[in-house]
Amino acid sequence: MSKKIVFIGAGSVRYTIKLIGDLAKTCELNNVDIGLMDIDEERLRATHILAEKYSEELGANLNIQSTTDLEEALKNADFIINTALARAEGHEDGYVQYEIVRKIGEEHGYYRGIDSQEFNMVSDYYTLSNYNHLKMSLDIARTIEKVCPDAWLLQTSNPVFEITQLIKDLTKVKVVGFCHGYAHIFKVTEALNIDPEKVDWQVAGVNHAIWLNRFYFENLNGYEILKKWIKDKSEKWQPKDPWDVDLSFAAIDMYEFYGMLPIGDTVRSGTWKYHYDLETKKRWYGKFGGIDNEIERPKFYDQLRKTRSKLIKLAEELRENRNLKLTDVAPEIFPESIDSQEQHIPFINALINYKKARLVLNVENNGTLKNLPDDIVVEIPVTVDESGIHPEKIEPDLTDRIKEWYLMPRILKMKWALEAFKTADLRAIEEILLRDPRTRSYKQVKGVIKDILDLPFNKEMKNYYS
Repeated sequence: MSKKIVFIGAGSVRYTIKLIGDLAKTCELNNVDIGLMDIDEERLRATHILAEKYSEELGANLNIQSTTDLEEALKNADFIINTALARAEGHEDGYVQYEIVRKIGEEHGYYRGIDSQEFNMVSDYYTLSNYNHLKMSLDIARTIEKVCPDAWLLQTSNPVFEITQLIKDLTKVKVVGFCHGYAHIFKVTEALNIDPEKVDWQVAGVNHAIWLNRFYFENLNGYEILKKWIKDKSEKWQPKDPWDVDLSFAAIDMYEFYGMLPIGDTVRSGTWKYHYDLETKKRWYGKFGGIDNEIERPKFYDQLRKTRSKLIKLAEELRENRNLKLTDVAPEIFPESIDSQEQHIPFINALINYKKARLVLNVENNGTLKNLPDDIVVEIPVTVDESGIHPEKIEPDLTDRIKEWYLMPRILKMKWALEAFKTADLRAIEEILLRDPRTRSYKQVKGVIKDILDLPFNKEMKNYYS
């Protein structure tokens, strides 16, 4: 019987099409059944049209169905890829409410909003004010538990750390968190001008807080190569774009304090030292100030929206002209040969087709990272095969400073946010903000929370916490 892969939030600009491309390029999976589910009929229809045409151009024979009904989509599912982002009625996307909540936070003295917290500065998601998204993600998991309890849930939409942990804690779903941040190791090897194929590397931590614990190049200590780069070239470093922060002044400063290099989104988080204001961000992340600021982040949202509009228009053109070739007219979205570096399809292929894969996934710790709780979801290298997921032994271990000064505080932030959500106790959010260095009074805390809860799209959240 053919395997079924379901995409929840299939109208996603960032994931569905490129994962369909990965599927089509994986010959062992060319005949799987695909279920597309989204509540937005226009985007769902466009994704269906484009996915069928793209897979056809790549020579695959994917059986694609689409529906706006979650339970219908999940029937007989073997794998569910959740990219859904909660979206308020009348909003163009989920990012609209993020910007509204952020603005309220800034009006009350919280630069970048109340959800920008130490060790969690990435602007792609919220954890304190994001009841709507946490609730939606948990509801999806509980529906999976009811309709297809043996299926794997590949949690992709952020916050991967909090959502994967929440689902693991409150359901019996086989959930694994996915993030492409690990691939920034290859940005580092490129900057150091060394062949990534000859690098022995390992990263470990929690999502958006991973560190390069093992780094060898042709049996040489890769950190010696990094030290030479720091000595000879770091002062002249300039970012190519807002995302280019892998060897930024912040990354090097974190390496020198914690003893290992932060990888991917870890560089964007850190403490307030790097994030007090835009000027501070530019000092540490270069002329753009990174991607998590009031200038570059809105540009990124606009770029996503333009891409979405382009995809919808392309789908309309395809309905009129089936001879239109996507790989010719939009090769940046529909590449013929380049893999996406996303890990979802190699994971699925490894489990069902004996194609063993080394991946970096978010799974339960169970002693892999010493001196961290066993029941916490950690991001570590694993081998996946037909018998399941097998964590690598972490060698060498992360430094004590990484664990005690970075990971443990980040884990606490996650646990506090989920404690507030699980118990419906607004005092937990108050206590988090009372520990925030931007807070000057309890009145300030009460005021910002009230204004956020009073937003029309937070009516359910307000009722829940009252």
